[in-house]
Amino acid sequence: MRELPEKLAEVVAEIDSITDRFERQEVLIETADRFDSVRVPESVAVKPYAEERRAPACESDAFVWAVDQADGTLKFYFDVLNPQGLSAMAMAVILAETLEGTPLEQIAHLPTDIVFKLFGKELSMGKGAGLMGIISMVQNEAKKRL
Repeated sequence: MRELPEKLAEVVAEIDSITDRFERQEVLIETADRFDSVRVPESVAVKPYAEERRAPACESDAFVWAVDQADGTLKFYFDVLNPQGLSAMAMAVILAETLEGTPLEQIAHLPTDIVFKLFGKELSMGKGAGLMGIISMVQNEAKKRL
């Protein structure tokens, strides 16, 4: 696996080390509870959102935005239209909280398979594809600016 940005690597290692499936789910639900802190503000986007912001294959209707920062990095915002989309919300929180201040080159090369380290190998194919779609949107925002 390609080297992860430091803050993201710490979160992935911490969650990946949880071997009890229910404990892992609880940690991810608690993470999703912080979703409002990364929800897209009206100053960035309003509904209905542009389709090019929609994460591919995400059944929870996740959307991704990146705002350029003065230091050349990106600040990520998300929305998840499905109120039951806790996995998508948790993924959004993890990405937003750990990628702030990260060089674009590192974001552009994030490995999408971190989804399985975070959510476990028993993740359904559909949910996994949607979560990887969120990561690919984040990667693409960085690639556009490189």
